[in-house]
Amino acid sequence: MHQMTDFFKNSIGISPENQTKILYSIVIMVVLGAMRFAILKIVWRFTEDPKSRYTWRRSVSFTVGFLTIILIGSVWIKAIGQFGAFLGLLTAGLAIALKDMLTNIAGWIFILARKPFSLGDRVQIGEHAGDVIDLRLFQFTLLEIGNWVDADQSTGRIIHIPNGTVFTQTQANYSAGFRFIWNEMPVLVTFESNWRMARDLLQNIVSEHTENLSADAERKIIEASKKYMIFYQYLTPIVYTSVKESGILLTMRYICDARKRRVTEHEIWEDVLRAFAKRKDIEFAYPTQRFYTRPAEKDDSPL
Repeated sequence: MHQMTDFFKNSIGISPENQTKILYSIVIMVVLGAMRFAILKIVWRFTEDPKSRYTWRRSVSFTVGFLTIILIGSVWIKAIGQFGAFLGLLTAGLAIALKDMLTNIAGWIFILARKPFSLGDRVQIGEHAGDVIDLRLFQFTLLEIGNWVDADQSTGRIIHIPNGTVFTQTQANYSAGFRFIWNEMPVLVTFESNWRMARDLLQNIVSEHTENLSADAERKIIEASKKYMIFYQYLTPIVYTSVKESGILLTMRYICDARKRRVTEHEIWEDVLRAFAKRKDIEFAYPTQRFYTRPAEKDDSPL
């Protein structure tokens, strides 16, 4: 052992004290790495849920990384007091030079503690909306929805947003608390149409598609009311009537799953088109122009 120590000292210039510190550092990294591998191996064996696996992997990796920094730092700094003084000076310098990074770390802590959203939630942060697919120390990641794609469907783009954004941007969560949203579908019919029959047809169609959802939503509201002040007097679908320039507007309002808005619209519209096709007294309206020609007045004056 002494021969190896002397060899490294003479050939590389590393003192015996530093060689010991390097050895301790390697042992710490190997032991903590083995612990991380063993813990994840156990988790992988007992669960196949992607969200649980991801949460465990991120938590264990962060804990192991934090312990590695602390333990190796204590090896290379002679006294804990010196380490504390060094850490204080380092923190003061970082607070000035790395303001944005520290804000992102504070945002990360806020997200973990306050939980405005979590992995898998559908959220909107400022102008960006999507499903949360990753949460890291400095940023979180969304699988984008909307933008040039209609009805809140995925665009396929990945958006990375700094964690500090939660302090400066409004956050909307489609999933937490109450995972249903209200959706409205306007149907415009002509003034000459039998609008009462059209209204009844729309009411029957939207009720058939949302009957089970209304009952489920009532249970979810009771659960959500334990945490949020959420109250709806009626959850059943309804058709509202109003008059527009081009015709009579019948608006279907109903509850749907936040991730299935486009699917429900597709199914309801197909039923509406089939139902209206069977009625000769109901026609869709659209902006039109009508011209009126005033008949020429007869000249009855005597010649």
